[in-house]
Amino acid sequence: MTDLFSKFDALIGEREALLSHGVRDPYALVMESVKSPTVAMCNGKETILLGTYNYMGMTFDPDVLDAGKTALDNFGSGTTGSRVLNGTYAGHRDCEEALKEFYGMDHAMVFSTGYQANLGIISTMAGKEDYIILDIDSHASIYDGCSLGNAQIVAFRHNDVEALEKRLKRLPPEAGKLVVLEGVYSMLGDIAPLKEMVAISKAAGAMVLVDEAHSMGFIGQNGRGVAEAAGVMDDVDFIIGTFSKSVGTVGGFCVSNHPKFEVLRLVCRPYVFTASLPPSVVATAATSIRKLMHAGNKRAHLWENSKRLHQGLRDLGFQLGTPEAQSGIIAVIMTDMLKGAQMWEALLDRGLYVNLARPPATPAGMTLLRCSLCAEHSSEQVTQILGIFEAAGKDVGVI
Repeated sequence: MTDLFSKFDALIGEREALLSHGVRDPYALVMESVKSPTVAMCNGKETILLGTYNYMGMTFDPDVLDAGKTALDNFGSGTTGSRVLNGTYAGHRDCEEALKEFYGMDHAMVFSTGYQANLGIISTMAGKEDYIILDIDSHASIYDGCSLGNAQIVAFRHNDVEALEKRLKRLPPEAGKLVVLEGVYSMLGDIAPLKEMVAISKAAGAMVLVDEAHSMGFIGQNGRGVAEAAGVMDDVDFIIGTFSKSVGTVGGFCVSNHPKFEVLRLVCRPYVFTASLPPSVVATAATSIRKLMHAGNKRAHLWENSKRLHQGLRDLGFQLGTPEAQSGIIAVIMTDMLKGAQMWEALLDRGLYVNLARPPATPAGMTLLRCSLCAEHSSEQVTQILGIFEAAGKDVGVI
């Protein structure tokens, strides 16, 4: 009998080799309690959180929590049904109304996760005879959406406008084409040149989808993302997002102005064939989204935190993924997996949690310490973070 697990032998060996050096498993951390958007208890120690994607710090917002508790009391713990059957409650529709208000768009669909939003929209819109043109560094959910729909995949070099244009020119002009872009790429924290890319895509007759998972709430005058900041909202056909980052709960969505959009509720398999979000979740999401519409001060403070941490880490001698702060993500590049794990553990031992990211999730085989800032991080916490990075970096020999 062929052991179907044998395909993972190399990864199992890599993990065993890493742990044999005495480092903690970086993917088995348990948070014993969470005190705020920026502090948790990890291994019995109070720890600053710098790897949670909780960009706007909404997880402990009193209004958000109250909305969730009220919905739990009034509607119960779950829907036990699909959105197209018994799983659409008043709260699901209200959450979609909140999204339409936030983006100023005509249509919104809420999915059970952000992953399912990409999986569902991409696989439904682009089928076997269609082409999906995407950045080589696209998120796994985007690639999985391509596979589920069995579309023809055409990848181009990361953030390369000229490469995108060349790929589009090679495709049959009459073919269905969907260009899939991300506002912020989650590994390095760099933003896409959407203004140029959207213009090229529309000129080639392609529809455009932008995943704003890591930019919603934070980037753009109203927090609508990189498409807003680039002035191309009206030219984008679909915006995908998640509730598990700036919104501070769980779920995903797609918004659009396309007049035929509502038919997707009947044909999108990851929407139809799964249970809908619990009432408490959509209530927290709707409340959070409406508060994010008026969160200009929080956005400004998050930018201040990001710029200060980026400059501080550069001054200490760390190699970073971007030349300047472009988003709420700052990626610190490590030489290899062992050094990355040692640095991750040294930070954790000093009371700082970050993400350790490894291939194949990372571009170009990089090992990264991925930091995601929060609007609730105080100036004092950013000072602490820089001090911890300096001490850990010198101890491990990274700087």
